[in-house]
Amino acid sequence: MNRCFLPAEILLPPEGTPLDPWACIAVDQFTSQPEYWQKAEERAAGKPSTLHIVLPEAYLGTLQEEERLRSIRAAMEDYRAHLLTRQVHGFIYLERTQMDGTIRQGLVGAVDLEAYSYDPGAKLAIRPSENTVVSRIPPRLKVRRGASLETPHVMMLADDPEETLIEPVAAHKAQLPLLYDGELMLGGGHLRGWAVEDPALIQTIQDAIDGLGDAGRFAARWPDAVDQPPMVLAVGDGNHSLATAKAYWEELKATLTPEQQQNHPARYCLAEVCNVHSPAIEIEPIHRVVFGSNAGEVRQAMALWLSQRGAELVEAPAEQTFVLVGDGAEETLGIHNAPAPLTVGTVEQFLADYLAAHPESSVDYIHGAETARSMAGEKATALLMPEFAKADLFRGVVLGGVLPRKTFSMGHAEEKRYYNECRSLI
Repeated sequence: MNRCFLPAEILLPPEGTPLDPWACIAVDQFTSQPEYWQKAEERAAGKPSTLHIVLPEAYLGTLQEEERLRSIRAAMEDYRAHLLTRQVHGFIYLERTQMDGTIRQGLVGAVDLEAYSYDPGAKLAIRPSENTVVSRIPPRLKVRRGASLETPHVMMLADDPEETLIEPVAAHKAQLPLLYDGELMLGGGHLRGWAVEDPALIQTIQDAIDGLGDAGRFAARWPDAVDQPPMVLAVGDGNHSLATAKAYWEELKATLTPEQQQNHPARYCLAEVCNVHSPAIEIEPIHRVVFGSNAGEVRQAMALWLSQRGAELVEAPAEQTFVLVGDGAEETLGIHNAPAPLTVGTVEQFLADYLAAHPESSVDYIHGAETARSMAGEKATALLMPEFAKADLFRGVVLGGVLPRKTFSMGHAEEKRYYNECRSLI
């Protein structure tokens, strides 16, 4: 059986290396808050840190990008040769203590990029949960090309209500070697990880993956999708990072023999898998902030746009609702006879057309309603999305295809996956 989640050769710095500042937060966070990255760089200056081998998206397209890419590749070579001296042959079980005190359990291993596609309509074992914006891949490919290391912030979700994949490993953590245990930088919480190298536990994980991919089980759970190949994992976070890894693999694969393609390191990508049914997994909406337009302009344009599609912007309650913030005020608005099944889909369609007609404006996708509110002003308008039920995530992907882009986020920005474990790409 071809499995989509496999043991990996995972690299770590020496025992005792502080997680603060070794581990840094996902590069797609705090894109409109450069002060966060300035603080992170101050903490990491002159010290081992994954910040030195990733490119924060706040710097994409800036004058610093090329210089940083050169520095990243040099740091990767140095870390491979001198720093990443510990190796785990298997998986890592980890526990992340979140801001509310809950513990998020996960398994770090390698996903097979041959079992994943971001092409619309693809029905492979690993599927994106939201639309992939292909135009976002090329600048990220510049980082992946020529990279000798990867470190992941990709988080996958398993639809595992019977708790067959991660929880049995957690039950044995007292017998596992502890790899790291410490606080993460800048309010990231606590992280602990254990090596999973025991053949019996590895087999337990592989059996669970086989079970999640069983055609009969999948058909029983989703009878309306009985003709689909089973879906095993959904991309919960890091969608474009995984898509970039896939794009690079397809690019490289064309240069390899069939034999080389079977086991080339770039065919795989490190990722953390979590159980979507865990109480510690919080699915939160991602909000929109439109810069360069005030709330009145956005409201008026949206009302016109909806009316042209047989819909109507009304006072809440309605089938779809959102909160418009700007000009020192906020109001809850409703959409009647909406053109998309989810509020976020309607808003995303509107913004695509609005920004095309208003090149002076731009949009950013913000985690946390209060952060989005704080960015609203005279020439910045926040659109706060309604709550997103995590139970609908797999249903939406299996039965309806991908969700609209930037529909949801897993937890607060500070709770995103930190770059910590590494793997060689060559």
